[in-house]
Amino acid sequence: MRAIIYAQRGASSVLELVERDIAEPGPQEVRVRVAASGVNPTDWKARAGAAPVEFAETVPNQDGAGIVDAVGSEVSDLNVGDRVWLFLAAHQRPTGTAQDFTVVPASRAVRLPAGVGFDVAASLGVPAMTAHRALTVHESGPARLSPGALTGRVVLVQGGAGAVGHAAIQLAVWAGATVVATVSSDEKAELARAAGAHHVVQYPGADLSAEIRALAPNGVDHIVEVAPTQNAALDVEVIANHGSIAYYANNGGEEFTAPIVTSFAKNVRWQGLLLYTVGSQALAAAAEDITAALESGALPVGREAGLPVTWFTLGETAAAHDAVQSGTTGKVLIRVADDLV
Repeated sequence: MRAIIYAQRGASSVLELVERDIAEPGPQEVRVRVAASGVNPTDWKARAGAAPVEFAETVPNQDGAGIVDAVGSEVSDLNVGDRVWLFLAAHQRPTGTAQDFTVVPASRAVRLPAGVGFDVAASLGVPAMTAHRALTVHESGPARLSPGALTGRVVLVQGGAGAVGHAAIQLAVWAGATVVATVSSDEKAELARAAGAHHVVQYPGADLSAEIRALAPNGVDHIVEVAPTQNAALDVEVIANHGSIAYYANNGGEEFTAPIVTSFAKNVRWQGLLLYTVGSQALAAAAEDITAALESGALPVGREAGLPVTWFTLGETAAAHDAVQSGTTGKVLIRVADDLV
């Protein structure tokens, strides 16, 4: 089979297309014929990082989608032929989704509802699960998402045109929230609206705080934050009493400061989140709720749904990584199996 590998960290040029034997799944694993592989910032950052490589060679990319090709002896909830979406395929493992067949723990392969395309499925994983976690860390809940779970809440999505921002808008709307999104351009404003945002605020603006407070006079209940270095002060200004600010990225800097008195006076919860360390219970809850949202048709992709998709071939994986690193708007996917996607 074809596989993309790297044996040392560095620029995308370390990625190599090779032929490898098809592996057999272990007792609690499944083998999946990969239809599409999703590329996230964590994928190129893991490849380019300074730490020594953990394995003799690594197949990159955490997310993807395909068809179960073989199941381990202890797997009972998945069958050969099942269509699945994959998450954290390469976490603490050398075998991601940038290959024709991948072997993953059965817990990281989730059955797809009928009618959901592999383009949608490969776009889930890290972005959708991060968004789910960001929306479920509020002091007063909910711990799970479903229709009506966020009714009466106002959600602010900072960076509403990104992959996580897009998923956060869609999941929040599905759960009944009123969603305000911030974006940096007219084009991205159109994407945030297409994703379902009720209100879109463009930065830089004369007074973003006043604009947001006019839309949410009582403050916003949940903030999904991609750039706390730039936005911490604004977040505290517009947050409601007992609100949560869930931050998942370090866009624009490694450190941030926030007004102390205003933060504690409002009982603000600053919640960092990272899927790699969030724990199996949170991952399982996210997978179940995201699948329920898929069944409702709540998570479409494509420009018309607010998330443009840029496709690459497996042999162009290096270019796909570079596209994500350079900030391509929307989702970058790799078409692994031409006959499936």
